[in-house]
Amino acid sequence: MHAVIVGAGIGGLITALRLHHEGIDCAVYEQSEQIRELGVGINMLPHAVRELAELGLLDRLDETGIRTRELFYTHRLGPEILRRPCGLDAGFAYPQFSLHRGGLQGVLLRAVRERLGAGAVRTGHRLVGFEQDAGGVRARFADRRGDPLEPVRGDVLVAADGIHSTVRSLLFPAEGPPRWNGVLMWRGATDWPDFGTGRSMIIAGGTAAKLVVYPIAEGRAPGTKLTNWAVCVQTGQAGDPPPKRQDWAREGDRAELARHLGRFRLPLVDHVRLVQATRECFEMPMCDRDPLPHWTRGRVTLLGDAAHPMFPMGSNGASQAILDAVSLGGHLARHAEPGAALRAYQDERLPATGEVVLRNRAGGPERVIDEVERRAPDGFSRLADVIDAATLEAVVSGYAQVTGAARQQVNRPR
Repeated sequence: MHAVIVGAGIGGLITALRLHHEGIDCAVYEQSEQIRELGVGINMLPHAVRELAELGLLDRLDETGIRTRELFYTHRLGPEILRRPCGLDAGFAYPQFSLHRGGLQGVLLRAVRERLGAGAVRTGHRLVGFEQDAGGVRARFADRRGDPLEPVRGDVLVAADGIHSTVRSLLFPAEGPPRWNGVLMWRGATDWPDFGTGRSMIIAGGTAAKLVVYPIAEGRAPGTKLTNWAVCVQTGQAGDPPPKRQDWAREGDRAELARHLGRFRLPLVDHVRLVQATRECFEMPMCDRDPLPHWTRGRVTLLGDAAHPMFPMGSNGASQAILDAVSLGGHLARHAEPGAALRAYQDERLPATGEVVLRNRAGGPERVIDEVERRAPDGFSRLADVIDAATLEAVVSGYAQVTGAARQQVNRPR
């Protein structure tokens, strides 16, 4: 069997590694002329790290990222709402990692080239269409000038080409653009002095205004970390057309961002100086898409953000793409007929990821701070006067059950 994978992002590269692990031949086709390590911070939850550890990548994750130890949910004005241990400290068998998105992509890219060969990732190939028959799939590509390239034939085609997936648009031509929830995100990362344990994550605020800060790599100077921040502000209405295309590398409007920084107070971090010290600031609308009725048509299927783009709540986007790749590889290895394998993969993963997409629209585990913000917009002196601990715990634990994270815990959180 030979699989054609479209897209050399995190989803496409981990799919190549998992298929290779299952003994399935594959190649990855990427439209960019060169693969640049773009983006800022992401998180890998323990149930996804487990799958990367099985591929022998745990040491490389340690070299690249930070093992997250604890998560603080706080009111936007500073009072603590909930503190949760993470990874090994929460009783999981594997750590949680915070990393630079490009750093993780680089780890996966190097592993693919080492294990599958230098030619396993072919850049400068933009998918323009495909045809399939009883014997396989013929993928058509063009170069950056639009000139056709040699078609590629495979037994299956796996589309891991992101929220603006060409394959998804061909399967569902009437779907239209991504759905915007009215929130603009500004993001960046720079070296900054350690705060908390040096492995702490802070999520402050609610749906209307949220601030996220966490370290993603060791800093260049002792006592510092490369520290990721995100400011998310509701500037439009849910369902409005996105004000701009979702793009990892779009430069942010610093003047507009500066107007929102005073809405937050963080006891552990001077977030205003952190943002001001950051050389590159990126801006993008927070978008997802509605869950689909199916991902698979014959020998073609979707994976990762092409299948289930979701709002960045609960740190699940990359983790769910990894679980997709594990499922796909297993079904392709077990089924003699490729179409049956893709349908089995879809039947396993589509309902689970569709539920995560909808939960994230409602705030995911971050509903704990949304609800406190709604009840006490001007802050509080005693959390018990606002909400009870059992309600907060139910929100976070319920989300972990839906995403599959809770099943990997060896012990309950302390």
